[in-house]
This record gives sequence, C-alpha cells and structure tokens, in this order.
Amino acid sequence: MSDDTTTDGVDALDSYRQFFALQPDVLVLSAAMLVFSLAFQMTTRYVPEYIYTLGAGGAIVGLYGSLGNLISAVYPYPGGALSDRVGSRVALTAFAVVTTAGFLVWAAAPSLPGVVVPEIALGPLDLGGWAVGAWLWVFVGLFLTQAWKSFGLGATFAIVKQATEPSRLAMGFASTEIFRRVGFLLGPAIAAAVLAATEFQVGFRYVLLLAAGFAAVATVAQQYLYDASEDTVGDSFEGLDTIRADLAAMPETLRPLLIADTLIRFANGLVYVFFVVVVTRYLGVGFTGFGVSLSPEAFFGVLLAVEMVVAILTKVPVSKLAERTGLKPIVGLGFLVYAVFPVLLINAPADQWVLVALFAFSGLRFAGLPAHKALIVGPAEQDAGGRITGTYYLVRNTIVIPSAAVGGLLYGGDWAVPVPLLDAVLVAGPELSFTLATVTGLLGVAYFAVFGREFDAYA
Repeated sequence: MSDDTTTDGVDALDSYRQFFALQPDVLVLSAAMLVFSLAFQMTTRYVPEYIYTLGAGGAIVGLYGSLGNLISAVYPYPGGALSDRVGSRVALTAFAVVTTAGFLVWAAAPSLPGVVVPEIALGPLDLGGWAVGAWLWVFVGLFLTQAWKSFGLGATFAIVKQATEPSRLAMGFASTEIFRRVGFLLGPAIAAAVLAATEFQVGFRYVLLLAAGFAAVATVAQQYLYDASEDTVGDSFEGLDTIRADLAAMPETLRPLLIADTLIRFANGLVYVFFVVVVTRYLGVGFTGFGVSLSPEAFFGVLLAVEMVVAILTKVPVSKLAERTGLKPIVGLGFLVYAVFPVLLINAPADQWVLVALFAFSGLRFAGLPAHKALIVGPAEQDAGGRITGTYYLVRNTIVIPSAAVGGLLYGGDWAVPVPLLDAVLVAGPELSFTLATVTGLLGVAYFAVFGREFDAYA
C-alpha cells in the first residue's frame, strides 16, 4: 500500500485534509464561502425561469444576464475600497447582510407592485406610459444578492500563489475549489427536492427563503467567529492608471489566454441564462424513474447536481494530470467543453438520459478551472498576483457584459435577416443563439491552441 503522506503522492482526500488544517479564521471564512455558494446555486440558475413566470420574455432575461455581468465587473473595486476603509470583518458582514436582503426581495417579487413609466412628450415622440411588471424587483434584488461575491477575488488568488509551490499551483487551486463546488452540488439538489413537491413559482419562493436563511446563518457565523485582525489584502485601487499599468505589466503568456478566454466567455454569456429555459420550456423534459417523477424545473436541479458531481470527482485527478501534461492542454480541454456544449444542448432530443449525459459532460469544463487559474496567476511576480488577477478579470468581464443582452435578442427576438452569400435567412430563436455561441467559442479554442503559451513551471 502506498504512503499517501509522501511529497509527490496525492490522494482523493488530500484537499479535505488541507481544508481542515487551515487556521480557524480562514476555516470560518471558507465555510462561509461554501454556504453562500450553496445559496447562490440553489437560486441564481433558476432566476431566468422565474422571470418568465413573472411575465417577461427572452429579451428581459438577456438584460438580466448582462446586468449580472456588469455587476461582476464593477463590484470588486468599490467592495475592496470599502473593505480598506472599514475593515474586512465589517465589510464582510455588511456584504452578507445585503446579500441576504436580496434573496428576500426576490422571494417577495410576485407580491410587489409593478411600475408604470410616466408619459414623456418630446416633440413628436411620446415616450413612456407602459407598465413594467413585477420582474423589475428581480433586477433590484440582483444588485443586492451579488454583494457578498464582490469581496476578495484577487486576494484569494494571491494567497494561494504565496502558499503554493509554482509547480503545484493547479493542485493548490483544486484544494480550494472543491469545497466551493460542494455548495454548487448541494444547492441545486436542495432546490430540486423543494420544486419536486410544489408548483414552480411557489416552490421557488420557498427556495429563496431557504437561501436567505442559509445566508443569515453564515453572516452571523463569520461576524462572531472570524478574526480578521491579521488580514492583509493589499493596496487599495488607485484609479484607471492602476489598470493601465497592470495591463502593461501583464506577462506575455497571459495575453493570448485573455483573448481566448474572453471569446469563450462571451460565447457562453450569449446562452448561459437560457440553459434552464431550454430544459424547462424548449425541450420540456422532466424525469421519470426509480419510483419518482420530476417536473422539468426539478429535473434541472438534478442536472446541475450531476454536473457538479463530475466537476468535483475530476478536479483533483485532472489537476494532477496537468503536472505531467502541462497546463495548456487541460485549459484547452475546458475551453472546448464550454464551446461545444450549447450546440449539443439545443440539438439534443427530448430524452432525460441524453440530458443527464450532456450535463455530466459539461462538468468537465470545471475540471480545467484550477489549471486555468494557475495559468493566470503563475507567471505573475510573487507580490503582484492579486493585481494581475484583478486586472485580468476586470478586462474579461467588462467585454463580456453585453453578451447576455445580445443573446436575449437572438433567442427571443422577432426578426429575420437574409444572407445572400449563404442563400439563407437568419431567423431569431434558440437555434440561432446557441449555434452562434458554439461558433464563437470554437474561435476562442482555435486561437488558444495556436497562440496560447505554457507556464514555465509546467513546461
């Protein structure tokens, strides 16, 4: 029997041993991350379907997705500035309270009044006078629910880099990712169980209340158990000059990765918010078997759980494989799964087992994330990991902001455009948006295959 304590040996429990060996304050913060991940995953993947039930359509769902992209891009900097000013414990608690309130706003949305936009006369144009439904409160809640996630992305990357040997970065990120992904697994499973017992809109409001309860418990726990007296997050943001300087200082290996990653994330952004809608409305597939019968909404939660099981089981072995093959092939594999999944999903038959297989395949994209993160932060100077990471994600996420809105126009629009060169007509609809997503993603895969660079420690 091999000794699992040797330097080179890695077993399936290694990540868990590392987790429980953390200092108490870091352990508390990590546990809070797990609980908030659970709350986010049991709710956010269902919000597009929730918007449909509140009377909106594909264009509104696309706007919701783009607003989420915008928040993800701009929240980290003011969040970091607030943390520097009031201290990390106060900031963490404030973000957590706001996030909890956001789940409650989402739960209350069907009971809240809509808004009538007042009429405004501008010469011959009469603007306004239309009613905005209760889905408006989903947008309001989005600003609130994303608050906790705004804290510490760059700092997390930098901490892992400082604590890990360069040639073991992928395994270091795998150790932290696994526990966050446990929340990604449990959240959809809990949502599926609740939704299996009741009609969607009522059941989802119960799910939102559960998420608010989980978030409240995590808020109290981190406030009273987390000792942030020795936290060192780094310098505060000093303006656009900082971004320009960090872009200029970005290692050469990162630039092709950033271009390819942005193409692939933009492609994914075109359709990501519509995955639940495709399963529940376009394909309308539920599950029957093993003595249970699930609605399409409940079945979607099961599919997300299947996706996460594959992600968790493959993350450590794939990260270990990266130490033999290099980071680039593993990152490329994750990119390829991202790219081809949309066209496979939209052309899938309405068969429950085909969808199980497809979402299991989709889980492989997460297996490449530790290698991807190692490829981002690895080439950075030892004390610049957080800044380089923050700049990388700011640029990528800013460019990706409009993707969901564009996807909404493609998915739910009512238009057709003739293409004489192809002797064809492009018609808005799910097939067009999902096919275009795959074409765009494959462009990113090809670019990375040709121009992507390997991190020297893995070469």
